[in-house]
Amino acid sequence: MDDTLHPKILIVDDTPANLVAMRRLLVHAGAELYEATRGNEALALCLDHEFALILLDVNMPDMDGFEVAELLAQDEQLRETPIIFVTAAYADDLNRLKGYRSGAVDYIAKPVNDVILQSKVRVFLELYAARARLEQMLEELTERNDQLRLEILERERAEAQVRHQATHDMLTGLPNRVLFHDRLGAALRRATEGGPGFALVLLDIDGFKGVNDRHGHPAGDALLQAIAARLKLNLRTGDTVARLGGDEFALIVAELDELPVLMRRCHELGASLAEPYPLVTPQGGIVAHVSASIGIAPWTAQTVDDEALIQAADRALYRAKEGGKNRCVLVE
Repeated sequence: MDDTLHPKILIVDDTPANLVAMRRLLVHAGAELYEATRGNEALALCLDHEFALILLDVNMPDMDGFEVAELLAQDEQLRETPIIFVTAAYADDLNRLKGYRSGAVDYIAKPVNDVILQSKVRVFLELYAARARLEQMLEELTERNDQLRLEILERERAEAQVRHQATHDMLTGLPNRVLFHDRLGAALRRATEGGPGFALVLLDIDGFKGVNDRHGHPAGDALLQAIAARLKLNLRTGDTVARLGGDEFALIVAELDELPVLMRRCHELGASLAEPYPLVTPQGGIVAHVSASIGIAPWTAQTVDDEALIQAADRALYRAKEGGKNRCVLVE
């Protein structure tokens, strides 16, 4: 059961009669009473229980109340436990000051006045209950803050996933047509404003339909994923490769090289894509053989807009396919 509902009070006195008297006075205080007759016994109980209040006799054999209070004050877990010294001796100001320095919060003189004792005990029990409620509220607030942080992280993750899905192809993970047009428009603006030139490369996979028809859509999907992986391996910093749909891909080559260098890159890309593709399908392993027809359209100062560049690259791609496929053609 929660200790805040039944707080504990420790009574420390080496005189049994005093313990009996204190027990009778506090029997209805609403707390569970513990008793000790020596300092060491009191310290042992404090290690095993959390007390709302300690009523501590000062004058005890072996270890007096001041020593007990000082030892409790040295323990990080126990130093906050309030101590009221109950004593017939040491009533002068010097010894009271010593008691307060030892960790006492109050004094009660013997013989004990029952009204004063019960009143002070009630105050400390109320303080203990209030502190317990505050700690519980702080714990609940911390827990709720942790929940809110997790909810925010989950929401951000979900939003990021939605944004990614809106701009990327679900099968290959490449930028989709939406992101492709955004990147192409940005490259065109940079070039028009005096930035580096670039080139648009359109690719169409030769023989993809035959693999898809012969081995089924799972094999076709696996092939598209393998093609996408090879395309990404051939990217440089700043380049963009996108899947436009079906077996159509596009490459935005940033910071345009001289045309012979660009053509060599495209021929190397075509050679890479023409390498065999070992694939795992539901029907077992297969090796697919395809190639790529590639149309190239470098940006020039005469390029009107991104659509004009796309049409130019598309014309070059058409010539590549018309010329026997597996070719790289530069727009005229």
